[in-house]
Amino acid sequence: MDWFVAPEYWTSRLVFQRALAGVYLVAFLTAALQFRALMGARGMLPVPRFVAQVRFRAAPSVFQLHYSDRFFAACAWTGCAVSAALLAGLDSFVPLWGAMLLWLVPWALYLSIVNVGQTWYSFGWESLLLEVGFLAVFLGNDEVAPPIVVLFLLRWILFRVEFGAGLIKMRGDACWRKLTCLDHHHETQPMPGPLSWFFHHLPKPLHRVEVAANHFTQLVVPVFLFAPQPIATAAAALMIVTQLWLVLSGNFSWLNWITIVLALSALEFPSDPPSVAGAPLWYEVVVLAVAALLVLLSYRPVANMISRRQIMNRSFDPLHLVNTYGAFGSVSRVRYEVVVEGTVDDAPREESDWREYEFKGKPGDPRRWPRQFAPYHLRLDWLMWFAALSPAYAGSWFGALVERLLENDRDTLKLLRRSPFPPDEPPRFVRARLFRYRYTTWRELRETGACWERTYVREYLPPTRLAEVAQRS
Repeated sequence: MDWFVAPEYWTSRLVFQRALAGVYLVAFLTAALQFRALMGARGMLPVPRFVAQVRFRAAPSVFQLHYSDRFFAACAWTGCAVSAALLAGLDSFVPLWGAMLLWLVPWALYLSIVNVGQTWYSFGWESLLLEVGFLAVFLGNDEVAPPIVVLFLLRWILFRVEFGAGLIKMRGDACWRKLTCLDHHHETQPMPGPLSWFFHHLPKPLHRVEVAANHFTQLVVPVFLFAPQPIATAAAALMIVTQLWLVLSGNFSWLNWITIVLALSALEFPSDPPSVAGAPLWYEVVVLAVAALLVLLSYRPVANMISRRQIMNRSFDPLHLVNTYGAFGSVSRVRYEVVVEGTVDDAPREESDWREYEFKGKPGDPRRWPRQFAPYHLRLDWLMWFAALSPAYAGSWFGALVERLLENDRDTLKLLRRSPFPPDEPPRFVRARLFRYRYTTWRELRETGACWERTYVREYLPPTRLAEVAQRS
């Protein structure tokens, strides 16, 4: 069937597949390096405890069948290896069915991780990677030209990502409608990047232009993804430029990068595609059947998108095949941070020698400039931002974090930039205090060298020792 394939997107598919493999690699590397402290057998939210309470049908995962830290590590590093192989183009050297199975491996492994990841994996970009990764299974390799229906479904995801995000902003915080949200957002976002301070200090009229341009890109441009070329390419290219602007302004894990990957599939690169045989019948049947299923499952995300009670980042099936997306429907006006400290004193007082723990990405020492981590995802640092918004967000894991710090747990300390205590001398007490953070002005930066100014607000957790944490848990 000539209508089934689009040879002119040969290069687009190649670029898309290699870029997606790169995102997969980062995702699996993040899991491999962080899981023990977060959800390992002795983690803050252990997988064994979770799978004992949740049925396989509700959260399909290989870890429902067996769990050990060694097995999880093997799955995560296998995901890294397969992703690296796909990044190198291994799928081009195997039969079509072999390429499909090869792309199925990282999807199945990452689905297994997300479905037991609990709070640590509750972000929209997890479902987005799974939805895009599932479609990549059916995009084919060098034996066939790219299927039109799969390319269309990739644009459909991109449309829902952008248009849904635009709608949630217009329906949510009034500052998006007033074009004033960026007066605050660069300062209060979960994890600022090295340029965020400068973005915050851009002239306010330019902030208005940024917000207006964002609305145009998210609410108008996505419609043109389904227009003929070169209009669709222009629309996708504009989205890529917008996402790169966001990459520069903060650390948003791989959310911006997976969106860029999606947009790459809509670009029509100048190319001379090779002549290949028509797609085999079994492949056409499988692709069309999967497409029909995904169109059917799109009903609930579409209903949510047009609803006045639109919700963000929700999966409507346990396989994360079709989801709803959105970010920053509301913007914080004030930045709060939880500062965690410990002391070796037996009877802690305010004048005791309290030493501050330093996190890798979240603001701490006012003089320490933020670093660029995205697309790598510092999961604990992100959740600490939510903890500062309300203790309710951290109720399931913050006590366990304090307990691990009192034990000088090696895996937990690996998640931090620096612990103030040597390995053989854990703190006797740990406390947490809430501070208000604001960016310094140009003058304050020149005089003090500090990019932040912080003010004590209140006690977040009173001085707590190991026995007290164990008793509460």
